[in-house]
Amino acid sequence: SALIHVSRLNSVYVTKGTEEANSLPRLNGSEQDALQLLKSLQLQLDLLAQQLTTFDEVQSGQATLKSWDEQYKKQAAEEERALLLGGGEESTIRRHNLQTKAGLTSAAESITESLRRSCQMMVQEVERSASTLATFDESTSVLQKSEGEYQGHRSLLMRTRGLLSTMQRLDVFDR
Repeated sequence: SALIHVSRLNSVYVTKGTEEANSLPRLNGSEQDALQLLKSLQLQLDLLAQQLTTFDEVQSGQATLKSWDEQYKKQAAEEERALLLGGGEESTIRRHNLQTKAGLTSAAESITESLRRSCQMMVQEVERSASTLATFDESTSVLQKSEGEYQGHRSLLMRTRGLLSTMQRLDVFDR
């Protein structure tokens, strides 16, 4: 029963590879279908392997499945590589799309880095502004103290002036 499934997988592998090799999207779709079938058959093989009586039969079935899986993946990679390196319109479009994505990724990284630098500069400016504001606060308090002292000196000078005027008048009366 397991050998029948393995044979069926091999026939799917051969027919899918030759019939649809002309189109990359169809090839990708057929690869996905074959991969799903392979996974399904692997699950069935695992279930059947539990029913096998000898360890050698289980190992043989798993080795065969693993070998075909590796062959399928290798051939799919080679076919995709051939399509990408080929001169067909699909490979040109695919290469263009890959280049566009790479360009967009590069531009996004550049913009992100620029935004990081801008953010860092903003943080530095905020820190400088905070420092300047603290300096202004200190200057304001010094100016307020100076104003208070100035008012005190002015008041003292006004009293002194008044006293001097009074003393001059008294001096004039005394003469």
